[in-house]
Amino acid sequence: MLHAIILFILAGLAEIGGGYLIWLWLREGKPMWYGALGGVILVLYGILPTLQHFLSFGRVYAAYGAVFVILSILWGWAVDKKAPDTYDWAGSIICLIGVAVILWWPRQ
Repeated sequence: MLHAIILFILAGLAEIGGGYLIWLWLREGKPMWYGALGGVILVLYGILPTLQHFLSFGRVYAAYGAVFVILSILWGWAVDKKAPDTYDWAGSIICLIGVAVILWWPRQ
């Protein structure tokens, strides 16, 4: 389970970080190498979920989506200085519960 959590966090940081670098390049006028580095990091994001041990592509990406939501809120707090409100935290908890159900609910 720890392996899965670490991979989800790394994939989330790669997607958000890569996207953020492209955002900075295209929207904030940063040098083109920001965008190029962002693209490389986004390729890494595409690879990381394949290292999961779950058999279903759909389940891995569905669960990852919830992790992405939480990491995005935390990224916004740390980088954009936009503190999460009660509804951000409530939605994040709901997403985490969803991940637990999708990945670890006993199935036959």
